[in-house]
Amino acid sequence: MRNILLMGLTLASWGVIAETNEVVALRAEVRGKGWIAYAARTEKGDMDIFLCRPDGGSVRNITQTPDSNEGLLKFSSDGKMLLFRRLPRSEKFDNNNHGTQGVLMISNSDGTQAKPLGDSEQYPWASWSPDGKQILCLTPKGFNIVDCASGQTIRTFPRKGFFQQSTWSPDGQWLVGVANSFGESWSIARMNIATGEAMAVNKHDCCTPDWFPDNQNIIFSWRPAGQQTNNRHGWTQLWRNRVDGKEPQLVYGEDGRHVYGGYVSPDGKYVLFTGNIQEDGDPGSGGSPMGLMRLSDAPIIGGASPDLRAKFPNAKSGPVLVLPSGWEPCWTLSEAPAGAGGGQP
Repeated sequence: MRNILLMGLTLASWGVIAETNEVVALRAEVRGKGWIAYAARTEKGDMDIFLCRPDGGSVRNITQTPDSNEGLLKFSSDGKMLLFRRLPRSEKFDNNNHGTQGVLMISNSDGTQAKPLGDSEQYPWASWSPDGKQILCLTPKGFNIVDCASGQTIRTFPRKGFFQQSTWSPDGQWLVGVANSFGESWSIARMNIATGEAMAVNKHDCCTPDWFPDNQNIIFSWRPAGQQTNNRHGWTQLWRNRVDGKEPQLVYGEDGRHVYGGYVSPDGKYVLFTGNIQEDGDPGSGGSPMGLMRLSDAPIIGGASPDLRAKFPNAKSGPVLVLPSGWEPCWTLSEAPAGAGGGQP
């Protein structure tokens, strides 16, 4: 068996131990399921964009820009293109304003032919339309839908209290984002793009929402109230909920670890996440170890986490696959990111 860092340990006690048979099986199960892209710190100290297979293999840097930091990336739905933000190396990604920083870039999904879309701080919180021809942006004045080819704004509509992390739904009918207009700050909410109707999905201390491919569920980070750990501040956990907000379910939690960056695989079977003792995935330090688990194994609780296990007595302890350290990962089943080089599993 291989030796690797495994989830299921508190951050302070992580060490090199043998992989369990269950983790070995999970690694083999996902090995050929496309590519994961993520931002990570390089040996030169800047933050670049990397690719790896879902099992953590075939890692490669696809931007290699030592004078810049790059992150907040998103594959187009067909896996052929990539959006990301690029800023000077002297400027670090801010935990709460990273979607507004630097220049929005578009490239092939293998990192080639990268070019800027607009100027610095233009097109904030950009996400792809389902067909990859438009982007949705969230500005202080409202939402904008922008044509990628021309850069022209096609439509604007009020933001209605949304202020961060907006993402277009796979069916093109909705957006999800972080809002402060539902009686509590840091709520997860969705909006009908055609009508402007908005409703909360989950309230109080939620962030980093993203869609399941079925358009009916949201993955997000949540720090539920009432936790006694971390000096009664508690720890951020990975949760899911129906779009009507009626079925919140724990996906992964661990005392001693803030969990962020949830991203559901395009087939809806797995979820990626990051997290460490620092808040918001710690982009200033280059991210944290990424985890991958089956959604059918949820909920999973890592480490001792006695209070959390008492609340969820039927939760499992794994398996969770540990991937390289990264920030805000995304996943495509396409082989397009392999590029001309092929990229063997």
